[in-house]
Amino acid sequence: MGLRADILSCRLCSDRFEHTHTRHRPRPVVWFRPGARILVAGQAPGARVHESGRPFTDPSGDRLREWMGIGEDVFYDQSKLAILPMAFCFPGYNAKGSDLPPPPICAKTWRDGALAELGSVRLTLLVGGYAQKWHLDARGVTETVSAWRDHAPTVFPLPHPSWRNTAWLKKHPWFEAELLPALRHAVQEALT
Repeated sequence: MGLRADILSCRLCSDRFEHTHTRHRPRPVVWFRPGARILVAGQAPGARVHESGRPFTDPSGDRLREWMGIGEDVFYDQSKLAILPMAFCFPGYNAKGSDLPPPPICAKTWRDGALAELGSVRLTLLVGGYAQKWHLDARGVTETVSAWRDHAPTVFPLPHPSWRNTAWLKKHPWFEAELLPALRHAVQEALT
């Protein structure tokens, strides 16, 4: 069947999702092929991505593409860019309407195999704390992102591009002034 097909048919979290406030069914969103030059390691699909079946089809995706300095044509070209979240399915919302964290069983089951199948990439973007913890054993997003130079130019830790982080972005102007130009340069280098 192959790894992609196995992930697409995964139903490990059926019971877990049934007990969330959203009571949805698993719908893995798989967006990677061997040979991609850039890896976006994210958290998990949101509700809109769950509906569309395509990663980052929401305002977070618009912001991330802006940060990277690329359009949808490049972002969704799987020969150029792979998206491997820490969980392939939308985890759901809790009773207060907040996103639930990515279920750890997804990464434990699929991540190593997916990364091995992807092969070597030129640039890795670690979007949010869950990806940073997995790849860098990071403890906090602000601390990790502020130390971005320790990992550049091949790895860039980023905050999640959610609207919820707008205050964080305003509080840390160095992100836009210093990190984003370096990120855009690294993206262009990885694509050439």
